[in-house]
Amino acid sequence: MSDFHTQVLSIDSMHCDTCVSRVTRVLGSVPGVRVHAVEIGSAHVLAEPSSEPAIREALEQAGFTLTGLRAQG
Repeated sequence: MSDFHTQVLSIDSMHCDTCVSRVTRVLGSVPGVRVHAVEIGSAHVLAEPSSEPAIREALEQAGFTLTGLRAQG
């Protein structure tokens, strides 16, 4: 199994609880990503280092913009 790292995602275009649910579902469908918590404007995930392009694409297809990604811990 690949290494997973805790990452904090900054996400634009999230305005409500429905957005939080949608982002949670979208991120949960990305291979190599395990969702820890999502709130308006951000998400905390465990992710494989190579998953950033897939995360970005999935969020964009759902109408959100990944504006930042940083390792935590």
